[in-house]
Amino acid sequence: MGSSRTRNLQVFDTELSADTVEWCPLPQYSHILACGTYQLQKDDEKNPSRIGRLYLFQFDQQQSFTPPLTEIQRIDTPAILDLKWCHTEMYERPLLGMATACGEIQLHRLCDTPDSRCALERVLSTELGPNRLALSLDWSTGRGDRTDPRVVTSDSTGSLTVLSLAEENLSAVSQWKAHDFEAWISAFSYWDTQLIYSGGDDCKLKGWDLRMGPSSPTFTCKRHSMGVCSIHSNPHREHILATGSYDENVLLWDGRNMRQPLSETAVGGGVWRLKWHPVHEHLLLAACMHNDFHILHCQQAADGNEGPCPILASYILHNSLAYGADWSRHPLSGPPPSTPPTETPATITLAEPRGHLRIQYESPTASFDTSLEDECGRYIPDHTAAVSAPVPVPNVGDDSASLSCLLASCSFYDHMLHVWRWDWSPETEAQSGKTGPTPSS
Repeated sequence: MGSSRTRNLQVFDTELSADTVEWCPLPQYSHILACGTYQLQKDDEKNPSRIGRLYLFQFDQQQSFTPPLTEIQRIDTPAILDLKWCHTEMYERPLLGMATACGEIQLHRLCDTPDSRCALERVLSTELGPNRLALSLDWSTGRGDRTDPRVVTSDSTGSLTVLSLAEENLSAVSQWKAHDFEAWISAFSYWDTQLIYSGGDDCKLKGWDLRMGPSSPTFTCKRHSMGVCSIHSNPHREHILATGSYDENVLLWDGRNMRQPLSETAVGGGVWRLKWHPVHEHLLLAACMHNDFHILHCQQAADGNEGPCPILASYILHNSLAYGADWSRHPLSGPPPSTPPTETPATITLAEPRGHLRIQYESPTASFDTSLEDECGRYIPDHTAAVSAPVPVPNVGDDSASLSCLLASCSFYDHMLHVWRWDWSPETEAQSGKTGPTPSS
């Protein structure tokens, strides 16, 4: 019988609200985890300040009697909206990019320390302009290409900025107004890094070709009904793009045809972050704000079959807005846990609410709140049906029948970082005489 199991390994209190986590993608440092925090200080109502803290951890599963995650560094910073590691070494070291609430992009280099640990040191930074918050960043190196490394970032004025990392200098090569309100997200196409995608609070998803200049987008898509806040290019399959929105839907696209998505999957929460698995091309991790974290299987949709992507697993142990999430390349030692874990079926149904709960998404700029209610108090994204339809799911692993993954996630108001594992043992046709996973009882 197939099974999908999630199990918490450790919980860490970040003290300030946690909104972004990133495992280092370089194999030698795959046990290194960074976490960024954001805290709005409302002591001065006219000029609220935003503070943050950057945490660095190392994961060691070999220590039998101690927690596997150890804090090795903390740095007080401006509030952090996004973190991304460069996918390749720069200056022969791992490099972490950070988008801050003071409108600055900072680069921190990971260095070895005398006590055989690691530490981050700030090496480069640049300001995007006055009176703006840097809201997201992405590297052009998603497929491991070291040539012409660049960073794209979006900000609270609706602008995008492309930064070049050449001759040990971080400098803007292009900046333009892209969206009417906050530009929540920006991302490279990892297959053609002259192409950039962006999403904003104007509900628009846009494409940009740097060779043509930023005077007009290559496309403008209004398929999402609320603000677009997550975009990730698939590093394994050309043209495949995932987007998410406050409208609680994950859309899968073929970049050659942005008129109609390949699939639409309702996940029951605003989709703040999307992450493709670093190895397995069909696995997509979604941080769904008020509805936890989900792992989607996207093979059938990417192959052109209609219908939503089935949800393989959900991690439901956070008690606040699900903001940051990431996969680790670090291998897990030992067999899957034998203790009763949290098991999730391949389909998840949202029950009718027993009481009315007003849900609001607070803007990091503190300039507005997005209320998900109409004038009569009804919940706008009304997904009371099944989040995903029961769809037969093929094997997840490319070469093996089972899979064990290490993940990290963080939640906002309860300021918690969780490290957890997901174990997947698909039911095969030969075992059962039929296809598709069966929820464990």
